[in-house]
Amino acid sequence: MTKYLVIVESPAKSKTIEKYLGDEYTVTSSKGHIRDLTTRGYGGFGVDIDNGFEPMYKIMKDKKETVKELKALVKKADKVYLATDPDREGEAISWHLYETLNLVKKDYERIVFHEITKNAVLNAIDNGRSIDMDLVHSQEARRIIDRIIGFSLSKLLQKKIGSKSAGRVQSVALKLIVDREKEIDAFNSKEYWEMYLNFVKKNKKLKALLLKENDENVKLESKADCEKIEKQLNGDYVIKSVEFKNKNKQAKAPFITSTLQQEASNKLNFQARKTMQIAQTLYEGIDIENERVGLITYMRTDSIRLSDEFIKAAKDYIVKNYGSKYYKGYQKFKTNTKNVQDAHEAIRPSNLDNTPESLKSYLSADEFKLYEMIYDRAVSSLMSDAIVEAEDVIIENNGFKFGLAGEKTIFDGYLKQVSKYEDDDTKALPELTEGDIIKNAKVESIQKFTNPPLRYSEARLIKRMEELGIGRPSTYAVTIDTLKTRGYAKIEKKTFVPTNQGKLTMAKLEEYFSSVINVKYTAEMEHALDEISEGNIKWASEVEKFYKDYKPVFDKAEASMERMYPIETDELCPECGSKLLIRNGRFGEFLACSGFPKCHYTAKKEAPEPVISTGIKCPNCETGYIVERISKRGRSKGQKFYACGNYPACKTTYTSLDEIKGLK
Repeated sequence: MTKYLVIVESPAKSKTIEKYLGDEYTVTSSKGHIRDLTTRGYGGFGVDIDNGFEPMYKIMKDKKETVKELKALVKKADKVYLATDPDREGEAISWHLYETLNLVKKDYERIVFHEITKNAVLNAIDNGRSIDMDLVHSQEARRIIDRIIGFSLSKLLQKKIGSKSAGRVQSVALKLIVDREKEIDAFNSKEYWEMYLNFVKKNKKLKALLLKENDENVKLESKADCEKIEKQLNGDYVIKSVEFKNKNKQAKAPFITSTLQQEASNKLNFQARKTMQIAQTLYEGIDIENERVGLITYMRTDSIRLSDEFIKAAKDYIVKNYGSKYYKGYQKFKTNTKNVQDAHEAIRPSNLDNTPESLKSYLSADEFKLYEMIYDRAVSSLMSDAIVEAEDVIIENNGFKFGLAGEKTIFDGYLKQVSKYEDDDTKALPELTEGDIIKNAKVESIQKFTNPPLRYSEARLIKRMEELGIGRPSTYAVTIDTLKTRGYAKIEKKTFVPTNQGKLTMAKLEEYFSSVINVKYTAEMEHALDEISEGNIKWASEVEKFYKDYKPVFDKAEASMERMYPIETDELCPECGSKLLIRNGRFGEFLACSGFPKCHYTAKKEAPEPVISTGIKCPNCETGYIVERISKRGRSKGQKFYACGNYPACKTTYTSLDEIKGLK
């Protein structure tokens, strides 16, 4: 008979923990959530709107056998430990297990650990507690609100404009992408020029930038401006001043979820989902010889805190490998993260003895790269500042001042640990002496243009969401994936470009749902969820408050939003003669017979032909222009006709150019 039963979320995690516990323990997995909201009740929300928004749960179809197995194991055990992940989601899973397995009649404890090591697991067993219902209610509130928005808004957009889904965080992330594209479209590039002094010193090519005329900043807007200055320059360029100044470069904070995803994107070219999958594997455990070892702490966190135990171990490591002058200790770091939850530590190695090099043969290439990055970042965060000597040189000619900057490392400090990941901007200059004359210098003028703001890469989007307090560490990767799979944004040159469907979706959301689908409202919702988790506000009152804001807005949109699909065409079905309709499906627009379900004819919608405008404004909509088109189907196939460029919003058509000659 099993004396103790430990239930975790992941099968991989259970294998690691099982090796740390004795024969009296059985470790099994729930394989994630076992219950979810039903699709019963108003709107299919699985929530009793009229009874305090009480959630209605059901065992998930694919988890019925798992639940049956768990019940059998619980029956045999003297005590049950619920050891799901140390966050709100994990707390909610434990509560669902408690309810479903009827643990009210069983000796049970909730245990948490932030790293899967033997000491951490055994310590958790000795420090069990009851389920934290404030954390559970926070997760429930999030799930209910996301279900209400997701179900109702997704159905509305599918019906009205053919968009696949919408969501509380997803739609605000899309707004960031679309708004950035609007900025780029509206951007007017301006010409400017830069003038450089090129010369060689001790076989090193140097390039000094023109900064000032006497004490006034120089502004070059045209080639003529440059030529005017060039005429005033004589042959002697004098080194007017050479100044040195030491400055400190502080180490970066240990990784949190968002910064790990950003750095892995920038330095390793990993997508956010890939980063989290690898981090999950490192957390749950790797087989090393005859032992399964969890290599990092929990990877879903927004806290940069490090445990006293790790700080002590890191100090020993740093002093032993580099010397005492390289150790600084835990320091304050600036962070852009809003609404920080300090439930657990930053992402760090579980055991510093497991150096990346010592584990290289046990890890895949990508696992090694990510583990090395996490290891080095955590250690370096406790190391001394690097000290660099900054050098500023001013070169003068007839009152015009050219600037040259360089720097060299005096003390490498934390760079000793992370030099391969840091951008090396060190540019040491050759010896330059005040008063020296520069010979054989050449002036170069370069035309430039101001650039529009950058599109969001995955890393930049995650950073912006973090700064604005949108979403949580566990949601970033899922949100980004959803935008791509729903066809709202595509990746071009590693950046997000909104699709036409993405722009249309955002336009409709802004037209009808701007009061609830916006950055401020979403960030405030995250703060409210944090307050619920801390027991400061009641979850039901927060859900009710949201619903009172959302319901009238939704009802108005449902009544007023124009339905785009299906779009009636003038073409006839080749099988039954009924009119063909343009519908929007999983793979975009397609043609379908209006006689469905009697007729099942469908066809791929062909790409539109190149548009040739007549320059004549449409007399009906007064915004589009009449364009020349070629009919592709029916009796008129191959014939030229004229139509409004705003089709399908405007369906004005003409058969010949003669009909529209008088419209100009």
